[in-house]
Amino acid sequence: MKRSLLLFCLLLVTSFGAFAQKSPVDETDMSINNIPRKGQRVSIQLDSKKIEAAWLKQLTDKFASKVKNNKGVLSIDGVTIEELSPTPIRIISKVDATATGTSVWWSIDLGNAYLGKDATPKQWAAGEKYLKDFARTMYREDLVAQISESEKALVASQNNHMAVIDKANTIKKDIEKNKARKLEIQQLLATNAAELQQYNNLIDLNLKEQEAARGDIVSMRVALEAVKERMTKLE
Repeated sequence: MKRSLLLFCLLLVTSFGAFAQKSPVDETDMSINNIPRKGQRVSIQLDSKKIEAAWLKQLTDKFASKVKNNKGVLSIDGVTIEELSPTPIRIISKVDATATGTSVWWSIDLGNAYLGKDATPKQWAAGEKYLKDFARTMYREDLVAQISESEKALVASQNNHMAVIDKANTIKKDIEKNKARKLEIQQLLATNAAELQQYNNLIDLNLKEQEAARGDIVSMRVALEAVKERMTKLE
């Protein structure tokens, strides 16, 4: 079982490399509170709950109390992201689960325009990089976690291997003990057989002694009768 876990973790880490760098960003409209908004969306092939928590933490760490969370819709007013604009901007963001992982979407009001691929190409590229950097950070953290789990599985597998070896050594010792016990039992059986033969010999001797004793009784009776007969002949 431990071996299977290790192989699974190694396969997981190996397969991770096939998609870890895939974090496409596209221009997507989203309806927020029944208002359509144009924005950027990055697709991340990781668990949505983990990504949502990390995205909220990143924005909260950067903008503190300015982040408002209304049922999963994040709004941030009057903040500055140097990579996007030197002047304060307004951000609306949402994280959603998808069939392949998670999407992080945001719409940015630059003050004089909304972030758009054609309308604000320079800001678009900066926003794309920001989202891609976040996605890569998530992939790196996930990979580190997978490596950690793989290392734990490896240690567990090594410990299990040593336990199997120790078990084999214990079994070998038990086999040697069993062999020694077998020899001891064989010796006891041999001694027991000798004792049994002695008892059988004693029984045979006893039967002979009984026969001799019966002969003595007959002789004694004959002698007694002879004495009695002599008593009757006395004058």
